[in-house]
This record gives sequence, C-alpha cells and structure tokens, in this order.
Amino acid sequence: MDFLPRDIEEYITQHSQKEPEFLAKLNRETHQKILQPRMLSGHYQGRVLSLLSKIIRAQCILEIGTYTGYSALSLAEGLPENGILHTIDINEELFDFQKKYFDASPYREKIKQYLGNAVEIIPEIEDNFDLIFIDADKPNYPAYFEIIIEKLNPGGVILSDNVLWSGKVVKDIKPDDESTMALLKYNKMLATDERIETVILPIRDGLTLSRRK
Repeated sequence: MDFLPRDIEEYITQHSQKEPEFLAKLNRETHQKILQPRMLSGHYQGRVLSLLSKIIRAQCILEIGTYTGYSALSLAEGLPENGILHTIDINEELFDFQKKYFDASPYREKIKQYLGNAVEIIPEIEDNFDLIFIDADKPNYPAYFEIIIEKLNPGGVILSDNVLWSGKVVKDIKPDDESTMALLKYNKMLATDERIETVILPIRDGLTLSRRK
C-alpha cells in the first residue's frame, strides 16, 4: 500500500535520483515474469536504500528477504571496495533469477547469497553488521530482531520494511491475522528497546529506521 496520492508519488520519483539502467531492467523483468511484483522495492525505495547505505558507509550488510535482488543491489551501491552484503531468501525458485542479476552487476564479488531459513542461517554468519534490511515473512520479524540485535555494531542501523502493513496496524485485527499481530509486537519492540532509537518513515508501506546506540 502507498499512503501518498499517486501524483505526489510520481513527483517525488521524478525529482529523486534516476533509477540505474540495470535495476530498471530487473524491475521490468520482475513485473513480466515473477509472481507478486509489488514486493519489489522499486525505483523510489531503491534510491532511499542506496542513499542510506552510502550515508551509513556500511562495511557489512545483512538482508533478510532477497526476492528478485533489487533491494540487495540498491544497498550494495554503498559498499566500499572490500565490503560484503549477505542476503537470505527461502524461495529456491528465485535463486537463479537473483544470481543472474547479481553476476551481471558491478557488485557481483560483494554479494553472498544464502538459501534457507534466516533464523537458522544468521547465527552461522561470523560477521557483525553495520546495516540490516528486513523484508521477509512478517510473522518472524520479532524472532529476527532477537537474533540480529547483538550482531549489529554500535551505530549500526536496522531498516524494517512493511511495518504499516497497508494500514492494518491501526485497524481491528482478525483472529487469524498472524502477520499484523507480529508486526504490532515488532513495532512495539523497536519503540521500547533501550538499545536502539527508532523512527517510522511513511515510505511506501512503512519503513522503520532504527539505530543501535
């Protein structure tokens, strides 16, 4: 869900940095061939991720939820020469699609793909992180936070996507709506945990910016 009027969104996009051509190609192919293309970060959010990565000067990035690789490639733009981005996804059908674009990009040596359950994979990664982007299954958001917080370097940042969940976080919740209930719990965790400082940005479906003190 987008919370701004379409004409305002178009104006914002037109007056933000241009989408790199290889990402525009990935954007088009995702919409042509992959189910649920609205899951793609897209031009505007991709430029937000790219700029934040550059501002933070992240040496090591973790992404939970790769989808077709658009957000990973956007975040990789801010990596230094010896930087690395670890990206995890559970959907094996998308692995080769992601790899095709990673290998064709300027960041192919900086991106490490993982296939499987992030809850199991993250503890096995030896690195600590300067930047973490969470955009995966919503019911596991609280579990992801518990795992990653001690692997986040001081001054490091967590970006959490879809935290407004099409506005469902301020509506009556259906008893079987596991995703919304998990996001309500997660949003409260971020707002009250004294190890971090947090602000929610109304970008697309809600993007939380949390910095470890």
